[in-house]
Amino acid sequence: MLDRHSLFWKLAILLVGFCLLMIGLSYTWGRHMETQNAFLSEPARQALRGYASEAEQAWRSGGRAGLDQWVAAMHQRERGWVGVLDINLRPLDSATLNPQIMQRLTRLRGVDWPMSRRSVDQPWVRIPFPGAPEQGMLVIELPPRFNPDQHRLLWRIVTNGIIPGLFTLLLCVGLYRMLIVPLNQLREQANAWRADQLSARLDSRTIARHDELGELARAFDQMAERLQGTVALQQQLLRDLSHEMRTPLSRLRVACDGETDLRRLRERLTREVDCMQQLVEDTLQLAWQDAERAPMNLEPIEVQALWELLAENASYESGWSPARLRCEVPDDCWVQGNLNHLAQALENMLRNAIRHSPAEGVVRLGGQREGSYWWLWLEDEGGGVAEEDLERIFAPFSRLDGSRPGDGGFGLGLSIARSAIQRQGGTLWAQNGKRGLRLWMRLPLHVPASSRVNPLPQVQHYI
Repeated sequence: MLDRHSLFWKLAILLVGFCLLMIGLSYTWGRHMETQNAFLSEPARQALRGYASEAEQAWRSGGRAGLDQWVAAMHQRERGWVGVLDINLRPLDSATLNPQIMQRLTRLRGVDWPMSRRSVDQPWVRIPFPGAPEQGMLVIELPPRFNPDQHRLLWRIVTNGIIPGLFTLLLCVGLYRMLIVPLNQLREQANAWRADQLSARLDSRTIARHDELGELARAFDQMAERLQGTVALQQQLLRDLSHEMRTPLSRLRVACDGETDLRRLRERLTREVDCMQQLVEDTLQLAWQDAERAPMNLEPIEVQALWELLAENASYESGWSPARLRCEVPDDCWVQGNLNHLAQALENMLRNAIRHSPAEGVVRLGGQREGSYWWLWLEDEGGGVAEEDLERIFAPFSRLDGSRPGDGGFGLGLSIARSAIQRQGGTLWAQNGKRGLRLWMRLPLHVPASSRVNPLPQVQHYI
């Protein structure tokens, strides 16, 4: 369905307006030029009036004989019929009028009249005597040099060719600026990507357009930002991974060179290999989550059941008693999300909370419903972090040494958790609570149906 900002309407208005302009211009300007070219020029009118004045003077000075001499002289000056008549169309000279001439005399035209182009012959023009118009007039076949349409072909070329051509050129310029210029910018940006210039962006005027080209430009810019962020993240992960791998590899080299106890060497090798394997797996998981953009399958998830299974596994791994992992969310807390990704995010957050909690600390999961979302929080008793570091803890390989008690991990758990939460339409951020760090999650609400499907088998499959 076309909206009111569609490029179709712009093109339709432009083309319809151009066609109406051309029709109106051709009609009005063409008729104007046709009318103007139908009248005698002012020099031609003055020359014809001068002939009439000469005829009147010859009639007054010499009578019929004088007119005969003047008419004979006029035949030498102008080709065509020349006569001097009274107001009743009777000759004042000695000429005789045959029926053909009399017929032509019925179609006389004044010097101020438009000259007809319908006749093949030259029009006959009558010019009254300037001093005594009621006594006589000069009738003359219009000399060809006085024809008003001598430049008719030129005006037709200008009116029907040059002017429409100029307006068509302006139309082409407008279409080029409307269509081709944004496409050229898109091509330049694509060429910049090919040259590894991922920071290139389109002109703000192109992005601000509300038509299809504006949507395409915004999609290009979003794709450029996405591509630049992905490449930057992958490069950063490679740099961080290579840096993190140097430490266990160095310890392995030292152990292989200096350790003599095979049992202790085997334990050291196993520990360092497990460390590197976990590091590589977490890095690949974060990179995959950033690159994977396929639609995620969402399903209803009961948060309490998911927490019970994750708390049981965390208690087994850390040696904590289940009583220290408390779930305070309501029984009707059901969210819409992807089970495996939400379980992975909660597991990473829970491990991070256990790692940074004191010896007898407690980790709590709480939540409340607000509109169509559930606000969940996971809080530990580790003392929190500095306010300026609340966002930095979600950066890959970020470890705030000395800011919280305890150590361990590679700084990837919260990065993976945030990426997993965002991929299923939620958000994750950090805030200092009363006892320690509080991680907030905002997830879409799901109202469970009467027949709920137990998510525990799927969680067990993930775990």
